[in-house]
Amino acid sequence: MNKAISGRSARSYTNEGRFTEIEKLLQTGDIVVIEFGHNDGGSPNSASDNGRSDCPGTGSETCKSGKNGETVLTFNAYVEKASRSFIAKGASVIVSSQTPNNPWEGGKFSTAPGRFVGYAASAARNVGKGASFLDHFQACINMYAKLGNQKTNSLFPKEHTHTSPEGGDWVAQAFVQAVAAGMNGTTPLKEWVNNPAPKVY
Repeated sequence: MNKAISGRSARSYTNEGRFTEIEKLLQTGDIVVIEFGHNDGGSPNSASDNGRSDCPGTGSETCKSGKNGETVLTFNAYVEKASRSFIAKGASVIVSSQTPNNPWEGGKFSTAPGRFVGYAASAARNVGKGASFLDHFQACINMYAKLGNQKTNSLFPKEHTHTSPEGGDWVAQAFVQAVAAGMNGTTPLKEWVNNPAPKVY
């Protein structure tokens, strides 16, 4: 099932009860992929808090929303809590790093990951048994390097974050290739990949 909702962060997805909704549906042996990062940046401390920004840090740090006084947790706290609840239901969790913005924007290739890529990796490590990490960011960077400037730019027709439907297909194939190759170690999805796996990088 696909429970992704556009424009959400680990914080807003939690506050809307969406992780809880998934937990209620889980059965033993299910595999859950969690991928956030694009909407998690910024500061919750300002009066214009958008309800998505996480508290800076990777542990038990907390912040107060400058808009409504809500106690805001870190990206890791939200993702790790959800992961542990899913594992307790008998599921496995793959914490996937966010996809990159257009790395060819401006004509010069950039491979610098945002902080939430590292946060995703640390979340999987902190949860431990039952959780694994997949670096979707790096898989896409490898793919965009191979596709080159012109083709990559064609996949971002409006701005540097959202791809076209064709771009979305390329991004999905990069994920599957990373799973098949065991990019960051074996994930429970590997046995479900049809052969031959995509080779986009």
